[in-house]
Amino acid sequence: MRKSLEVFTFIIPSLESGGMERVMSEIIKYISKKKHTECHLVLYGRTRKIFYDLPNNVKIYKPHFKFNNKYRSWMTIETMSFIRSTIKEIKPNIVLSFGERWNNLVLLSLYGLKISTFISDRSSPNKNHGLIHNNLRRVLYPQATGVIAQTEKAKELFKTQFNNSNIQVIGNPIREIMNINDVKRENIVVSVGRLINTKHFDRLIDIFSKAETKDWKLIIIGGDSNKQSNSLRLYNQIKELKLENKIILKDVQKNIDEHLLKASIFTFTSSSEGFPNVIGEAMSAGLPVIAYDCLAGPSEMIEDGKNGYLIPLFDDTLFVNKLQNLIDNKKQREKMGSYAKESIKKFSTERICEQFYNFITSNS
Repeated sequence: MRKSLEVFTFIIPSLESGGMERVMSEIIKYISKKKHTECHLVLYGRTRKIFYDLPNNVKIYKPHFKFNNKYRSWMTIETMSFIRSTIKEIKPNIVLSFGERWNNLVLLSLYGLKISTFISDRSSPNKNHGLIHNNLRRVLYPQATGVIAQTEKAKELFKTQFNNSNIQVIGNPIREIMNINDVKRENIVVSVGRLINTKHFDRLIDIFSKAETKDWKLIIIGGDSNKQSNSLRLYNQIKELKLENKIILKDVQKNIDEHLLKASIFTFTSSSEGFPNVIGEAMSAGLPVIAYDCLAGPSEMIEDGKNGYLIPLFDDTLFVNKLQNLIDNKKQREKMGSYAKESIKKFSTERICEQFYNFITSNS
């Protein structure tokens, strides 16, 4: 007996370069390869850009209008109408939506339609979304068929924030990074992330400047985002420290794997995360990781002292000490990096995407 066709619709503002977007793209690619599935993608944000490659059998929908912030309220209504009419046209069995405040918009747009709708926040679980959105979450999130939390800590907090009995913890898919070109390690400390305030790259620059780095370099990869023009400020900070030859800022890179394979240490000074993919990718590339132990995310992957170091938030003195320890001890770097590569396999793309597929299909 032939299995009936499963129609999936994935809803997200855009597929720009970012962690949330990469996870969505991986799930789409995985499910689209399964037999008897049909995949649709709805992009409805202001930019609706696509950075990540998708299979040709995925049908993509975008609004015919541009979002004019001058008429924000009307544009929001237009967007909701687009989402609702598109879903009614597709007639999916399952809808999966990513994006905190965006999930409110999707749930409102689909109100009254009898479609299994799953949502997932992709930021720090204690993030304050403002009075209106916090209240909307309390009302709307219980109506979702299921909620996907990235960490156990997120699940605990969600239970206090809204009443949905079907919350499943699923981490992010971490793709395997193979050194097929035999790239050699160099004396490089690398960090990756958008140049936004909560990433605290200014603190990382200060941390690196206080270590005895000799012939080492720090490379920070990421572009300005969220209307925060931090690249110039960071460059000026580097210039004031007279470290232009040792600390390098790079814009968003497509060949991120090469940078991770060439580096010897990965550092992460973010104070607010949901589940930082870059930590997992650094570990997959065989790097020991030093990261702030922010509320959720890093502690799901890093075993302190085994595959990296978890630093209490803003304890920069300890951060300098741990960085110095790894700079001075090649054997320690290699031992921790080797364990990092092995331990992160529990978040393999296939394993995590299958968990998504099983959860949303078994509960629909």
